[in-house]
Amino acid sequence: MPNSHDSDPDTIEVHDPTGESFRLPRVLPLLPVRDIIIFPGVTVPLTVGRRKSIAALEATGTNGIMLVVTQKNASVEEPSPDDLFEVATLVKVLRIVDARHEGKQALVVGIARADLGDFVSESPELRASYKPLESPPEEIDVQPAWQRVIDLAQRIVGLREDYPDEWKAFIEGVPKPGMLADLLASNLTLPPEEGVALLRETRDSERLKIMEQHLEREVTIAEAQKTLRDQAESGGLDKKRRERMLRSRMREIQEEIGESDAGMREVDELHEKLEGAELPEEAYEQAMREIRRLSALPQHAPDRHLIRTYLEWLADLPWSIETDDDLDLRRAREVLDADHHGLDPIKNRILEFLAVRKLAPDSHAPILCFVGPPGVGKTSLGRSIARSMGRKFARASLGGVRDEAEIRGHRRTYVGAMPGRIIQSLKRAGSRNPIFILDEIDKLGSDFRGDPSSALLEVLDPEQNHEFSDHYIECTFDLSRVLFIATANTLSTIPPALLDRMEVIELSGYTEEEKIEIGRTHLIPRQLEAHGLTEENIELNDSALQKVVAQYTREAGVRNLERFLASLMRKSAHRIATEGLKSRVCIDTAFVSESLGAPPHLPEMAERTRMPGVAVGLAVTAHGGDILFIEAASMRGGKGIRLRLTGQLGDVMRESAEAALSWVRSHARELGLGPEAFAAGEIHLHVPAGAVPKDGPSAGIALVTAIVSALSNRHARSLVAMTGEISLRGRILPVGGIKGKLFAASRAGIETIVMPRRNEKDLREVPKEVRDSLEIHLVDTIEEALAVTFDSTDIPSAN
Repeated sequence: MPNSHDSDPDTIEVHDPTGESFRLPRVLPLLPVRDIIIFPGVTVPLTVGRRKSIAALEATGTNGIMLVVTQKNASVEEPSPDDLFEVATLVKVLRIVDARHEGKQALVVGIARADLGDFVSESPELRASYKPLESPPEEIDVQPAWQRVIDLAQRIVGLREDYPDEWKAFIEGVPKPGMLADLLASNLTLPPEEGVALLRETRDSERLKIMEQHLEREVTIAEAQKTLRDQAESGGLDKKRRERMLRSRMREIQEEIGESDAGMREVDELHEKLEGAELPEEAYEQAMREIRRLSALPQHAPDRHLIRTYLEWLADLPWSIETDDDLDLRRAREVLDADHHGLDPIKNRILEFLAVRKLAPDSHAPILCFVGPPGVGKTSLGRSIARSMGRKFARASLGGVRDEAEIRGHRRTYVGAMPGRIIQSLKRAGSRNPIFILDEIDKLGSDFRGDPSSALLEVLDPEQNHEFSDHYIECTFDLSRVLFIATANTLSTIPPALLDRMEVIELSGYTEEEKIEIGRTHLIPRQLEAHGLTEENIELNDSALQKVVAQYTREAGVRNLERFLASLMRKSAHRIATEGLKSRVCIDTAFVSESLGAPPHLPEMAERTRMPGVAVGLAVTAHGGDILFIEAASMRGGKGIRLRLTGQLGDVMRESAEAALSWVRSHARELGLGPEAFAAGEIHLHVPAGAVPKDGPSAGIALVTAIVSALSNRHARSLVAMTGEISLRGRILPVGGIKGKLFAASRAGIETIVMPRRNEKDLREVPKEVRDSLEIHLVDTIEEALAVTFDSTDIPSAN
């Protein structure tokens, strides 16, 4: 080492790890390095490629002394003083080798610790002053800590196969504790911050203490690795864990010898991802076959991305991920009630399912089908059920789906193949037991590509769906934990085999009182928030809300009601924005009329039934219950009696009309109809709203009433509606959709209902307020029905 006189003001005294002292210049060239920390007494090779770094290396001159400091951020290409740590290492350059295009290679040895001072120059190389960090005298005996560190280091050498046994003697022969701590620190992988903190520490006892903690951790890791190696060599590991460990070791070897490539790294990443997915045995074997195919393909092979995409699908599916059900029945009821008004049959069914899950955790999930008109909350109810149970929510819209592959997926031989909607939705949900809504299941189609409803048979069968097979995945997926809920507007278009697999729950719609309550508690707050309004800006009284419900909406659901409320909020927002943000709008009946215009639904029942030949029937459509005006007219002339039917009537309704005419003709005398009523001519039956197809047998009573009224020239009683199929013998047969029909009658202002006695059981499903608002007559024969639909003085008994 160079020496100079103590009186030289341009030099400073420095001590190396052996204790030898010498003097060095106060300003030295500085070399920034990335992700490496050089400790005193340790020899390290450096690759130097940056322009300023090469200049600093060449500026060391004959003494070969320079400062080496670690960058805070390794990505900085031209570090400034602020990008460097404050502590550096004095090093001596032992050798410099020209590496041609890669810069220079240097071999350096650490001399001493130093605090960086001021930067003297930054071009052509960095130069800085420094202050050596000297070790203070130790106040405690470091011998015990020194020996513990020696023991731990030797133990690690014994556990690691890649460390030679000669290292044990070398560790034992290090003459000073500080030198041993620095030597071991240089061989550990430490974050830069921890390494710099260790470099700054000058006390041997503290450095030994820190090294003892790190070595204890390394001993634990080495022992675990040795145990795994021993188990692998003795066959004590299962096949998956053994393969994983061998693959990891193979990757380490490839990286060590520089033979790893991007393709193999991709394969290894996919393999690790698949291992973490906990695939079932069948899926795991399928994945391993594809992994082997992927490994054998060149990196730019055209099939490579297809296999990679398939493996990513396998890894991303929730094979074993599921949420725990919240089985608190009281809380579930509170959540359902908070989100939806009424709908008690559905809420009770969900609570029953939770109760069964609580008592029998392994029970199969039911397959439910919510059937009802649009806007009653079928789909949104699914979200509430998911929230009440603590499950994820998935939804697949089936309206207009015609391809079987939409359900089962495409086979991988096709370009652009992908899984079906079931598997895709489960991946998005991230759980194997979500609430799964199959929306608009009644609107499935079919064509030359297959029948999606047939593909759903396996999905919705609890005895089969634990082994659902998607064509793309090519292995079975367990759907038995999924709670499937299908929604439909009508059951008539659902294939019988599919309908048989589902538990049907009907939602007939809401009464006027229920709509008012839904508007007040759910729709108005939502629209206020959507339009940036508060209750301080808006006052909507009950009479205005009642007017909107009664005169502007006549639907089973509340979708149109929300649209009209949104229109009122927009008008109010416009007024508030114009008059000032602190203004207040009162929405009363006058504001409703001014904002929404003339009501589309006004009471017209009495006016339309005031003339002979008109009867009111009840029907159920995909949009809910509705009323039908059936008009009859009798015309003379021609030969024989003819029946003419108009209004887009279906075959069943046409046959009902013929049966009604036949019954009236066979009971003409009892009904007070003379021969002239059936003289040669035509009876014309018409059902208005001719653009809407109509069918079904339930208009039988109404058809008889209209024909009798037209032939006798007597009008039927006003505000009376009727439903029921008729037979030629005059019996009244039961029909469906009673709840929806009574809802429609109540909305239309009907006061009296005539219906089959055999439908009396269906009245239990009708809310009490609807039953109380109607005078319901249960009949067994046409004669009993006519006694209600006509005044008793007008129509004599047929007996």
